[in-house]
Amino acid sequence: MVSRKVLRSLKVAFALSAAVTLAACSAADAPKHLKPLSYRTLTDLQQKGLSPADPILMRIFKAESELEVWKLSAIDGKYRHFRTYEICKWSGELGPKFKEGDRQAPEGFYHVTPALMNPNSSFHLSFNIGFPNSFDRSHGRTGSHLMVHGECSSAGCYAMENDQIEEIYALARDAFAAGQKAFQVQAFPFRMTPKNMAMHAENPHMSFWRTLKQGHDHFEVTRQQPNVDVCGRTYKFNAEPVGGARFIPHAACPAYEVPEEIAVAVAAKQYEDINQEQIILASMQGRAETLVAGAAAPAPPGASSGAPSVTAALASTGQSSAQSGNFFSRLIGRNAATTTAEPAEADPAQSAATAPASPPPRPAAPAPAPAPVLATSPTPSAPTDAVSEATPADTISSEASPAFAAEPFAVPSAPVAPVATETPTPAAPSRVWDRWSLRSDGTAAQTGG
Repeated sequence: MVSRKVLRSLKVAFALSAAVTLAACSAADAPKHLKPLSYRTLTDLQQKGLSPADPILMRIFKAESELEVWKLSAIDGKYRHFRTYEICKWSGELGPKFKEGDRQAPEGFYHVTPALMNPNSSFHLSFNIGFPNSFDRSHGRTGSHLMVHGECSSAGCYAMENDQIEEIYALARDAFAAGQKAFQVQAFPFRMTPKNMAMHAENPHMSFWRTLKQGHDHFEVTRQQPNVDVCGRTYKFNAEPVGGARFIPHAACPAYEVPEEIAVAVAAKQYEDINQEQIILASMQGRAETLVAGAAAPAPPGASSGAPSVTAALASTGQSSAQSGNFFSRLIGRNAATTTAEPAEADPAQSAATAPASPPPRPAAPAPAPAPVLATSPTPSAPTDAVSEATPADTISSEASPAFAAEPFAVPSAPVAPVATETPTPAAPSRVWDRWSLRSDGTAAQTGG
């Protein structure tokens, strides 16, 4: 016979189960813009010391197709990363939006108010990011209805999957309900790392992107939403005009101050990032080969030993010093041997165990062309033996294909000019050279496979 205690426990369990089921049905039946946050989302917030009522901030990175949601912690008063969502689609190219109809997704700093939330969107749910802002208007940029929305379809917007926009919308809605007046959207072309800045150094939008990076760095070092103003047609972050002046987008900037603690922290981050960027640029332009060659050579008497190591320089670019350093060392060593040795005329059919016979004497012939080296010389008659004479345009990037760098780099022997008395036998092809060759400008080009 079942005891009363067991029966009471079963009744309580049944009631709880029914309540959860009814809540789930209620959520499923609610209008999409009123759906509550899921149990999983609420649990994740709690585990990070956050709540649905905490203020929200969003960051968008175009190249990575990612949208980040940050929430302001009531514990330490700083923004904490909550979740990253994949952007389903965005249109246009890296760079800002200029005019209506160019199908460009905007970049910059924007503020979303409750009035910009659209529960009746044709694209499931959406919110307008607020383009054009005062910066855009000062540059004569035009456009309207630039959204973050659902349905995974974009014509100048950032499009999400429907379940993602429902959660993002709910996070913003709950923050507004708790009293937040507006949330900031920071839209960047890519993650503002030294490597990405170096990769896009020649882009015509780089000046604009460096301005965006200032705001990015203010948030990175403070974990506070930066105050954004515009004067002189440029962004100013956490700046306070001096003497009662005010910022006017089209007018020259008045004297202003940035809190010393923030200014020092941002300056330190930018100094470090620029140093890293320059190292990466040097590596990309082929100067890493010069460093390797210099490190391999014996130091002259009295030379200082305090120069930064090549390993450290390559490591700072995100490369493996063991792999990249050995690659360049092998390449330089192989090139030095190739430019000084006479090319052999071994018979491909000859057994590898048989000692190669001395090549037969040949009549005088024109000097053989020099073997390919790391930096090709514009004049074939003047062979290049020193990698230190390479120019950025004539070198192989240190960020070569992993498949290429992982294999031993074999430089083929230079071809011998034909003479009238005999026909030279072609040398056995190198397995590396079959796949890769050096074009006349000295850059790596895939030729097969």
